[in-house]
Parts: sequence; C-alpha cells; structure tokens
Amino acid sequence: MKTLLVTGGAGFIGSHFIRSMLSKYPEYRIVNLDKLTYAGNPDNLRDVEKDPRYAFVHGDICDAALVDRVMEEHRIDVIVNFAAETHVDRSLMEPGAFIQTDVYGTYVLLEAARKYDVERFHQVSTDELYGAVMEGSSVETDILEPRSPYSASKAGGDHMVCAYTVSFGVPATITRGSNNIGPFQYPEKVVPLFITNAIDDLPLPIYGDGLQMRDYQYVLDHCEGIDLVLHRGEPGGIYNLGTGVETRNIDMARFILDRLGKPETLIKHVTDRPGHDRRYSLNCDKIKKLGWRSRQPFEEALEQTIDWYVDNEWWWRKIKNGSYRAYYEKQYGKG
Repeated sequence: MKTLLVTGGAGFIGSHFIRSMLSKYPEYRIVNLDKLTYAGNPDNLRDVEKDPRYAFVHGDICDAALVDRVMEEHRIDVIVNFAAETHVDRSLMEPGAFIQTDVYGTYVLLEAARKYDVERFHQVSTDELYGAVMEGSSVETDILEPRSPYSASKAGGDHMVCAYTVSFGVPATITRGSNNIGPFQYPEKVVPLFITNAIDDLPLPIYGDGLQMRDYQYVLDHCEGIDLVLHRGEPGGIYNLGTGVETRNIDMARFILDRLGKPETLIKHVTDRPGHDRRYSLNCDKIKKLGWRSRQPFEEALEQTIDWYVDNEWWWRKIKNGSYRAYYEKQYGKG
C-alpha cells in the first residue's frame, strides 16, 4: 500500500487530485497537509473526509518539524506538492508570501523527501514560468523567463526540485500545466470570477484589450496527467500539460455571457496589470508519448464549469461575501 502526502490538497486542483486518486486506487492512502489559507477550503473535500483512507493535517509546508512528524507518523512513500501561492495579482501585492511558500516550502518538502527516501517527489508547476510566448510553443527544455513574482517563485521551486534530483538523487518529476478550469476554483481566478459576476449581473473586469491568449484545460484532465507522470514519468523528467487550444480572454468572457444569457455590456475593460503576459503555449509531445491526451474540448469544459457554479451557489457565495470583497475592491475598484 502506498501512502501519499498531498500538500495543498484542500485547494482547487489538489482536491480534485485527491478525489480521483482515492477513486482510482483503492489500496492507496492519502494524507492532505494544508495550511487552509484563503483559497484552501474544507468544503472541497466534504465527500471524502470520512473515508478511512484519507487523513487531513492542518499545517504549513514551511514548518519542517511538522513535515517530519507527518512523514514519520504516516510512513509517507510519495510526496505530491500542490501547495503554493498561485495568483499573479496577489503576487504583485505581496511578493514575499510567494517566495516563502513556493521556494522555501518546496525546499522543506525536498529535504523530507531526501531524509525519508521517498519513492517519488512530484512538483505541480505552471506554464507561466516560461514567460510570454509570442511565437511557437514552449518545450520543457526552454529557458525559464518568469515575469511576475508568482511565476518567478514557481521557477525557483522547480529549480530546487531539479537540483535535488542531480545533487542528492531525489526521484522527482515536474508537470507544468496550463490554466485550469472546473468546479471548486476560488473565484479570484478569471473563469469563476467572470461566471459568478455574470450570475449577479456584475461587470466582468477584463485587463486591457482582452486579447491575451490562454490554454484552458479541464482540471480532471490535468489530474490524469499528473497521475500518469507520477507512476510512469522518468525521474528527473519535466512534462508540459495542456490542450493545445488557445482562447482569447475576451472570447472566453463572451462565451460565459452567452451561456448565461447575459449581455456583453457587462464586459468592463480595466487597466492592464504590470507585465501581463500576452500569450502562453505549451508543446505537449513529451507527455503524449506516455499516452496522455486532454479529453475535454474547451467549450465542453467551460460549459460544465459554468453549470457547476450555477448549481452550487452554496459553495461560492459565502466566499465572495467575506474578505474576498476587500481584495476585489482593492484590485478592480468598487464600480
């Protein structure tokens, strides 16, 4: 029996990963270590919290003593690191928090992986650390050119993972995913932000001209890719995960409004954020050689995402009524 330590498992992608792994591997046990910052939500895993194969530990990956205790008490075989500060806008406000979690926290986990001789350490990363890609598509060997404190902190974490593989033989892998969409995504991110605002007839704040190009993949497709790399990826390997379908942000906004029967007059262009990357694009040939394909077409994935937020106001409405409102007004203004 394998016991996985999943860090940041109460967040968006991590919670889907935990649920899918418990469903697919009945012999696995999962320990979820999560600090429960604003984006970590126990509601994301209400359906598995009583599963005897699942355990939750409230704590910070930067706490080395706590991480050691979890490794020993639960006899962890595998570490999968989702824990991170992830929002570009917030990284422009508070860069230090991103360095602490995304770089130092990754170091603490790597030290634990080294000390307890885990079978695999997997780092969940992002396409944003390649920087703006105006032509072609990023391959895993490209030079990293992060342009925000968030992407720089994730690049730092990835470099630490690679260094621990070379220097200490830690059997580590990395996946770099494109933008995810799906249920349980905190509504500061653009897709749930636009959906929930549109439901309430509030403006959809689009940065600049809205022509930024993104690759939106369904979260469960991403989780399947992580699962595959975790089990079949080459130690030291880095794998891109994306759909290869690019969408302009303004077109994504129009799709949401059309699906909800709302007018395009809700689109509100706001001042672009500093250093906003115009385009990301991933070459995913490497992961495809392992047999992975993105299964959900973009429009179907977005339709399912929209419908989930329509049907689950219980989950997001209480979030948007709390400290979220102060952040939103600071970022976009009250209008």
